[in-house]
Amino acid sequence: MIKIGVINVSDRAAAGVYEDTPGKAVVALLREWLVTPFAVDYKVVPDEQPAIEAELRRMADEAGCGLVVTTGGTGPALRDVTPEATAAVCTKLLPGFGELMRAASLQHVPTAILSRQTAGIRGKTLIVNLPGRPKAIRENLEAVFPAIPYCLDLIGGPRLETNEAVMKAFRPRAG
Repeated sequence: MIKIGVINVSDRAAAGVYEDTPGKAVVALLREWLVTPFAVDYKVVPDEQPAIEAELRRMADEAGCGLVVTTGGTGPALRDVTPEATAAVCTKLLPGFGELMRAASLQHVPTAILSRQTAGIRGKTLIVNLPGRPKAIRENLEAVFPAIPYCLDLIGGPRLETNEAVMKAFRPRAG
């Protein structure tokens, strides 16, 4: 069974102050878009770089998640450190993910330029950072998801197939 990690980075959700809606939004989108069966490895962690790094490492190295999606901690606030944690654990960064997500968000809000989403590779795991609001999660993940299955193919990760009626993945034709 393919494993996908979902991490909501939020001091308040980790403390139980409010419900974790961002992480649940990611899982709902993945269930809507993927036809490949998958199990979810799910965590809520505070906005603390060592905790985020440890969870990213655990999901990639121990749990064997092919894809890890984080929500939250991508803004300019002092406690927003998800991109730094991602960079610290990845061997390669994929800045095109963040560029496309910001471009997509700019169509909805001018403050998208403050966002620092990114993506990177750790072994055979693709890590993608998303913002923390469910509406922005959909807008951002919708923009980059067509490239995710092919990226996983290229790094030796699991093969993901999408429900093409709602999300069409791009894979170049052989030959």
